[in-house]
Amino acid sequence: MISIIIPTLNEENHLPLLLQSIKNQDFKGEYEVIVADAGSSDKTIEIARSFGCKITKGGLPAKGRNEGAKIAKGDLFLFVDADVILSKDFLRKAIEEFSSRNLDCAGFAAEPLNKAPIYKFIFWAYNSFAMLSERFFPLGWMAILTRREIHFKIKGFDEEIKIGEDHWYVKNAQKIGNFGVIKSAKIIGSTRRFEKDGTIITCLKYIFVGLYMLFFGPLKRNIIKYEFNHYKDN
Repeated sequence: MISIIIPTLNEENHLPLLLQSIKNQDFKGEYEVIVADAGSSDKTIEIARSFGCKITKGGLPAKGRNEGAKIAKGDLFLFVDADVILSKDFLRKAIEEFSSRNLDCAGFAAEPLNKAPIYKFIFWAYNSFAMLSERFFPLGWMAILTRREIHFKIKGFDEEIKIGEDHWYVKNAQKIGNFGVIKSAKIIGSTRRFEKDGTIITCLKYIFVGLYMLFFGPLKRNIIKYEFNHYKDN
């Protein structure tokens, strides 16, 4: 079984698209969907229930993922952001490649929902770097697939990290298992962060986080402001 774990906070506009894309999968295996909610005041919980999701109390993304994992029954965990969409063959292709490459943890290539040239370039640049650096600087963005035992051996996501906890998670996972970027199944991701905060500022922020992590370790100081609910209206 695969457990799909989604941290949420006021995601009534995006969560239905993700859950419907999961429901439309051509995957024949068994799966469960867990929504770890951080106290939504909109219809997020109602929507999750209407799709038959398990619901647990969450927090910031790291805590939400960890709380979801605590009640998950799957041998594989797919941690996925609420503002993405999965292609119809995503689960099938992802698990096939994960298994054939004997991976223990994996990130994904992504493509933008907004097809504007600037976003296509940014996502291409990220995908290219992620694939080239998977052996020495693993990256996890929008979705991470991992084995259950790996998640608990590394004690899950570090909830003290302010931003970039997903990258730190796969870095720790790589220390005890095989990491790779899944190429056959792409995440279709929202560009709302770029649209709301500005493309250049957002790119520079992510580059800074990566460099900080490379030279100093995880970012546990409030150098960069991060609000989980900041993009809910986009």
